[in-house]
Amino acid sequence: MNPENPLGDVELTDPRAMRALAHPVRLAVLERLNRHGAATASELAPHVGATPTVTSWHLRHLAEFGLVRDAEPGTDRRTRRWEAVGRGFRFAPTDDGEGGAAARALSQQMFLRSADLPTRWITEVEPGLPTEWRRLGGLADTRVVLSPAELAELADAVERLLAPYVHRDAGDWPADARPVRLMRYTLPEGEE
Repeated sequence: MNPENPLGDVELTDPRAMRALAHPVRLAVLERLNRHGAATASELAPHVGATPTVTSWHLRHLAEFGLVRDAEPGTDRRTRRWEAVGRGFRFAPTDDGEGGAAARALSQQMFLRSADLPTRWITEVEPGLPTEWRRLGGLADTRVVLSPAELAELADAVERLLAPYVHRDAGDWPADARPVRLMRYTLPEGEE
């Protein structure tokens, strides 16, 4: 495990890769592949809001930047199956013009894409969960005062804590395990 990247995320440093991913269909494709595994463009299309042809084009574009790759062929060897390269991705804004603008564009698309997830969860998913899962779900809104170094240290500690669960094989999951989405918003406040 890389101590700098304990979750094993694909690291985006090229502004062109960030811009490529800063597209709603491409983000949806990558999320679907990460969540449900390998698929063809035709299988992905109904879930990402695009035709199979357009989805195929977006997959090839993501492949150019190392975010997806060919997967093992399925039973029909004539179809092209795709898989995500990593379990997630990470990027950091830079101070330069192109890199900073690309990172902001990707951040904006990610925030827009996930903005309604809590509302959908509370209305669609939470009511059907067993009580023990409902008690563990939800959100916390904690405000702390930190220096940039302390915030980086906190983020690293959270990733180190998550890493064993992220890398655990399916055979090692407890019988009562289920997928859990952990959304971590880190929102430094502006000057008062």
